Amino acid sequence: MLGVALTVILWPLGALLALLAFLEEAAEWLLSSEERARTRARARDDEERKEAVGAHALDKLFDGDWTAAAGQLLLRWYGHSSHPTRLLVLTPDGITLAAPPKRVSVRQTERMVVVARIPASQARVEDPLLGVHPSDRLRIVFSDGSWLTVITDEARSEVHKHLMRRLRTVS
Repeated sequence: MLGVALTVILWPLGALLALLAFLEEAAEWLLSSEERARTRARARDDEERKEAVGAHALDKLFDGDWTAAAGQLLLRWYGHSSHPTRLLVLTPDGITLAAPPKRVSVRQTERMVVVARIPASQARVEDPLLGVHPSDRLRIVFSDGSWLTVITDEARSEVHKHLMRRLRTVS
């Protein structure tokens, strides 16, 4: 009798625990399928962004002509300092480019030196992927048709945000 009484009491409890385990597995399966869908969508977005970067030649440093304005700027810019940190500032008059001193030591990167000031009539900064894909790439396009790709520290840098605001005010 005691065995029957325990079975009557424990059997529904065991069935309930089994049902809860099944529901937990089903929920995990549903969540994992949503996560897989998100991962696939992210991978698709990354692939589309890479294709767009290639289509706009943003994976290349510049147009390849060392005698054009972009090539000359590169020679001047990197001839000034071998340190990889650079600064690009948009001003109402044009573009200002700065680099750290020639011999960079500890904490010297804060002491940027203006390398070039390019008037707005000679060059403009654009984001070919603006509004389509977030990107860390910008392009400086010169009046002679040459261009230079600039890679920013962030996908949405302050320059990107400025270009987006300017696009909204023009539209």
